[in-house]
Amino acid sequence: MNMWTKRLEIAVNIAILCAFITVTVLAGQRLWSGRANARNSRPEIGAKVALPGVDWSKSERNLVLALSTTCHFCSESAGFYKKLLMDVADRGIQVIAVLPQAPAVSRTYLDGLGISVPEVLQGPLDSVDATGTPTVLLVDAKGKIRKAWVGKLEPEREGEVIASLR
Repeated sequence: MNMWTKRLEIAVNIAILCAFITVTVLAGQRLWSGRANARNSRPEIGAKVALPGVDWSKSERNLVLALSTTCHFCSESAGFYKKLLMDVADRGIQVIAVLPQAPAVSRTYLDGLGISVPEVLQGPLDSVDATGTPTVLLVDAKGKIRKAWVGKLEPEREGEVIASLR
């Protein structure tokens, strides 16, 4: 009986090890494919932004912030957005925030973060070719995306955004 107990214990340990390896491999595949999809789902440069009522010709360069009140990366990026808005305040760059929530809710959210955006619109994120939040778009006077940045940006990428608006 002692021999059977020992064999059973070894079999159970091998089964647990196999299950652990399988779960680890599947989790790694899911993580890897998620990162690949995020990289491939960037807004398309040259795509037309469809925001009804927006006159893109007001400015040669327009800044669109695609955000959501439920996005913690948007909240964590508030300091960058404040700096960005101060930097473009007197440059004649039109700034528009697009959020899927109602304008009053969105404005309250932005005000709570200390972000003062002149125009806050409600709309689906795909109307600005954004698949995730936060997304920052540089849009030309014809409404076409010229540059795009997705996700919470590292300091060097934040500098890239600011430099592209100078």
